[in-house]
Amino acid sequence: MKKIIVLTILVSSIFAFSLTYAEIRQGSFSLTPYAGGYFFEGNEDWEDGATAGLRAGYHVTKNIGIEAFFSYIRTDHDAIDINDAYDMGIEGLYHFMPDEKLVPFLALGFGGLHFGNTDFDEDLNTLAADYGGGLKYFITDDVALRADLRHVLSYDNDIDKRWHNNLLVALGVNVAFGGKKEIADVKPEEPPPPPPLTDSDGDGIVDNLDKCFNTPSGVSVDRDGCPADSDRDGIADYLDKCPASPSGIVVDQQGCTPDSDADGIADYQDNCQGTPAGIPVDQNGCPNDSDKDGVSDALDKCPNSPANTAVDQNGCVREKIAMRVNVEFDTAKAVIKKKYHQELKRVADFIRQYSDARVVIEGHTDDVDIHHEPERNMRLSQARADSVRTYLIDHFSIDPAIIKAVGYGPRKPIASNKTEKGRQKNRRIEAVIEAYKVK
Repeated sequence: MKKIIVLTILVSSIFAFSLTYAEIRQGSFSLTPYAGGYFFEGNEDWEDGATAGLRAGYHVTKNIGIEAFFSYIRTDHDAIDINDAYDMGIEGLYHFMPDEKLVPFLALGFGGLHFGNTDFDEDLNTLAADYGGGLKYFITDDVALRADLRHVLSYDNDIDKRWHNNLLVALGVNVAFGGKKEIADVKPEEPPPPPPLTDSDGDGIVDNLDKCFNTPSGVSVDRDGCPADSDRDGIADYLDKCPASPSGIVVDQQGCTPDSDADGIADYQDNCQGTPAGIPVDQNGCPNDSDKDGVSDALDKCPNSPANTAVDQNGCVREKIAMRVNVEFDTAKAVIKKKYHQELKRVADFIRQYSDARVVIEGHTDDVDIHHEPERNMRLSQARADSVRTYLIDHFSIDPAIIKAVGYGPRKPIASNKTEKGRQKNRRIEAVIEAYKVK
């Protein structure tokens, strides 16, 4: 009867508080010092006593928490000189209505009881399991008043070896630390009434929809209030002097496609931009070329050149010409004889007449030693070609870039190598010159 009266007073006192908002926070830690009473089953020979202790917890979520507890119980036993008990263990908590100021919860845990006198000369230990519940009433964001009620099942292994039914009633102060605080809902202010609809530029589109304010009076606009642009070139129709420009073509500030070289063909169609002023052009903006020789009619001094015929920069037909010169050497020698100096001057004079001349100096040998030392003949022919090339460059200032030397050895004879006279002719230099002249 005593236990029922205590429980009724505890529950009634807690529900006297009003309900507002919640303060359980996910991830928060808590400490709860508490005090109350511990009531033993009547046949245990233990006296009921006061208790005090501490709970330390962590909120895994807003609903679920875990707590460790430790408390001291002042008691006495009818037959044993023991007057102190210690209750300890761990519990899981489930919070109902975590979004309210008054939060009820259920608890389930296990632990043990230790009984011993002040000097610990005698002691007893029992296993214990408990279940129950409680209430938390938050008076600030971090502090709540707390009430707990537990049914404790204690197993006495030392005396009567059976389970006993005990009762724990406690009041405490729960203090929370950290955790995720929720922002209270704030009722938004009522929006101000919308301003009256106006059309500042008088284009028929109200200001809150008009993307182009201050459109000139009388100008046709689209649904966004912007001046119409029929060809979508970025120039409004009322300013566009070329209102039908092709889509995607860059235009000037007047809406017209630019013509950089002023040849009458817009840049986007002009395949020959930069045509000199006054030069007639075709539909592609390129200078007219009636005979298709690559020289425009305005510059062509021979406007009727045959098709597919090479012409010079004036459009006139050019003919390929060549000059062959022979310079002979003594056996195994690469020295130019004095009698050939005048011949080489003639070669140099010919080269200087043509700006587009290209010269190949070819060196040759007879076939002496070809079977014993063929590489010697190749080196000798290259030395003879190099000797003539160097002579032309050093004595007549021929551009080195237009003249090269090639040694062919005995591979290109012009006479029989079976006679001395034939071999003499084969020990030679040939200068092959290519140039073009106007017909």
